[in-house]
Amino acid sequence: MNFEQLLATVGGFGRYQKTLYVWICLPQILLAFHMMVSVFTGATPPHRCRSASPGVPYWNLTRADGLELQFKNFSELLSSGHVDSCIVITAENQSVGSGCEGGWVYSHDVFETTTVTEWDLVCDKASLNSIGSSIYMLGLLVGAVVFGAMADRYGRRFALLFSLAFQTVFGVAAAFSPNFLVYVTLRFLIGTTISGVIINAFVLALSPPHSHPNPWFAILPKPSTGTEWTSTKRRMLAGIFTDYFFGFGYMLLPGVAYLIRDWRKLQLAISVPGFLLIFYIWVLPHSARWLLVNDRKEEAIVLLRKAAMVNGRSFPTTVQLERCDVMQGRSHYSAVDLIRTPEMRKRALILYYIWFVNVLVYYGLSLGVSDLGTDLYLTQFMFGLVEIPARSLVLLILPFSRRLPLSAFLFIGGGACLLMLAVPADNPNIQAALAMTGKFGITASFAIIYIYSAEIFPTVLRQTGIGVSSMFARMGGVLAPMINLLGRRNPVVPVLIFGSTPLLGAALALALPETANKPLPDTIHDAESFTTQKYNQDFPADSLQSPSSTEGQELQRLTNESP
Repeated sequence: MNFEQLLATVGGFGRYQKTLYVWICLPQILLAFHMMVSVFTGATPPHRCRSASPGVPYWNLTRADGLELQFKNFSELLSSGHVDSCIVITAENQSVGSGCEGGWVYSHDVFETTTVTEWDLVCDKASLNSIGSSIYMLGLLVGAVVFGAMADRYGRRFALLFSLAFQTVFGVAAAFSPNFLVYVTLRFLIGTTISGVIINAFVLALSPPHSHPNPWFAILPKPSTGTEWTSTKRRMLAGIFTDYFFGFGYMLLPGVAYLIRDWRKLQLAISVPGFLLIFYIWVLPHSARWLLVNDRKEEAIVLLRKAAMVNGRSFPTTVQLERCDVMQGRSHYSAVDLIRTPEMRKRALILYYIWFVNVLVYYGLSLGVSDLGTDLYLTQFMFGLVEIPARSLVLLILPFSRRLPLSAFLFIGGGACLLMLAVPADNPNIQAALAMTGKFGITASFAIIYIYSAEIFPTVLRQTGIGVSSMFARMGGVLAPMINLLGRRNPVVPVLIFGSTPLLGAALALALPETANKPLPDTIHDAESFTTQKYNQDFPADSLQSPSSTEGQELQRLTNESP
């Protein structure tokens, strides 16, 4: 009896799995907090060089008097391009000086303090804020490799608990950072733990039936299509609902930030709740499949027996359970094989680009929301809310097609961003609405690309292909803050990049084969033989059940049997 058969006997998605699923979903709220909090903690409020009236030290002025002095009569100079926030104005004759040797004064209308106001990350230091965000994104890439390897060696449960613990510790420590360098370092470490939570939480409930030993496969930004505790028919629905928890955290964060305007207190507020998850030590089980992979059959049987009891199912007294071999049939292939043959190379490069663009634009829009000129808290809430209908629509469309919806959503995302260029700067609400439309398209596209990629890559390279694609995706996340930084000099540049790159992706997606309700390639030869034309032909129904395509059957059931 193999593991899938035994899991069906235990109950593929009974009370035991549902309870585990709740424990796995809860940390996604905290993940959203850490991913998006820099929008508030790293915000740049209006500021001017510090100066004072003749004979009156600036620090003796009230806040209102000081701000009035700083901003008074500057409108004409600003509109004519003679001065900006990095040039001092002498109080005697309003003449333009050079530099801000006395520091800056910041508006406190929206924020009490941010990392920008505390460490003066403006003017010549403005780039440090974006570099810090890029370093955080780099942490996600590094963490995926580190915690992926840790999970394979010590188990999913250990890696997940380790990640949650250090995410909380580093998050709290970041609130007490004495300088920007320490803060960025701690944010990098938080980013590594974020990946540790993502990949190992999903692996426990939603991961591949044969976990790959290569840690680069662990770069996945979202759940994969297999299972370690969840039945095949529930995977896709479960994955979408997990994204809903992330979206809920996305929407909840603006409310928390609205109530807490000091960046250190806000950092504490999103980190301290992690201590509440200490009970996970007692409720999170090992992965029974991981135990089998590591030849710990007795422990796996104990866990499966417990799951059967909780689900109200009977469990066989004696079980002849096959050992899972993670390397079977895969040891002779590497990432180089993805680009060795012409058809596979074309499809792989297109998928790499689309993964890169999805994450680039997703985080470019999400982290650049403060540049829209609208109410930051309301806009950020709406950016989170738009993810719910986007993922729900994908859930309805995906069983019918992959290629056309992917192309359409990329087109919507890119087209909406480009339309922002046609809207005057004095209409920020329209620009925000277009940005949200772009976010809707990119979110839906990102929800499609994972399963689509898994169906295009042949079985022998499927996990490797997804891992390499995800690596390109994280590179997009690293570059997104730097592209937003270009908007400080020319606001058109980021919008142009975030608009044009998805449009190119939409065109390239049409060159990919349709895979909905089609048999999937098992070998590289199959992938080369299957042209777009052949994919569009109708295949006999029984071909979908070919015993030689176990993973293909899983992927088909993933979409076709989802409620």
